[in-house]
Amino acid sequence: MPARGRRRILRTALGVGAAGALGAAGTLPAAAAAAGRGGDGLPPVPGMLGDRRANEFWYLLDEATLHHPTQEFTEAFQALIAVLGTGWDVTLLRTWLGMVNSPDYPRDFTDWATPLKEPLSVISRVQLEVIDAVYRRHDHRLAQAFGWFGQGVLFDPRTGKPHVMTGDPPGGYPVWHVTLRAMMFLGISPGRWAEIAPLNAFGCAVQLTADPDQQNVNPPLPRATIRKLAAHWLPRDPARLDVDFQSFPYPEWPPESGQTAFRPRRP
Repeated sequence: MPARGRRRILRTALGVGAAGALGAAGTLPAAAAAAGRGGDGLPPVPGMLGDRRANEFWYLLDEATLHHPTQEFTEAFQALIAVLGTGWDVTLLRTWLGMVNSPDYPRDFTDWATPLKEPLSVISRVQLEVIDAVYRRHDHRLAQAFGWFGQGVLFDPRTGKPHVMTGDPPGGYPVWHVTLRAMMFLGISPGRWAEIAPLNAFGCAVQLTADPDQQNVNPPLPRATIRKLAAHWLPRDPARLDVDFQSFPYPEWPPESGQTAFRPRRP
C-alpha cells in the first residue's frame, strides 16, 4: 500500500525533504530550544489559527525532519534508502503486512528490520527530542495535538498552510505505525513509542472521520465525536493496533455494531 504525501514518515510525519538537505549544527533547530521543555510563553505568531503549542509541535517536527534536517538525520535517511530503495515506505509497509499474521511475528519482522536499526535510532532520537522540547512526558496536550492535526484546524503562517496529514487516504499514519513497531522490536525507546502509537492511531481515526480539506483550515468536529474517538483509540496497545492498521483506511467502528464512523473518500 503506497503511502503518499508530505508525511510518509521521514518524508512525512517522520520525514525528510530533499535527501541532501542539511540542517544547522545540533540535533534540533534553534526554534526548538526557544520553545522550552513543555513551558509556557511561546511567542505569538500573527495569523496563526488553532492551538499555539500544537502548531509549534508540528512545525518543529517538520523543521527537524523535512525542511531543515541535520546532517546526521539526512545521513540516516540515506542509509534507510540504501537498504530499502527509493520506495522504502512501500517496502516497509508491504513487508510488515506480509509478516504481521505469521506465527513467527514479531521475530521475523524484527530480523528483517535489524539492518535498519542504526538509522532508525537516529530518526527516533530526533523525533523524541522534538516532542520533549514542546511537551512533558505523559502530557495530555500531545494527544490533543494529534486530534487537531487530524481535523486540519491548525494553520501556521510560517508554512502558509494547515498542519495535516496529506494523502487520500492519509497513508502516513500506517507507515508511521509500522516504523514505530520496528523501533520497538529493535529496542529503540520502546516505552516511548508504545505511548505514541495510540496517539498516531487516534489522529488517523480523527482524520478519516473529519475528511479535512488539506489546503485550507477546516471546521472542528463536534466535541462528542472527538471524545468517542479518543475513548476508543487512546487505550489501545500497539499489538491491538497491529490488527487495526491491517484494515486501513476503514477499520470497523464501533466493533460491536460493525458500522464505521469514517466518511467515504472524496471522489
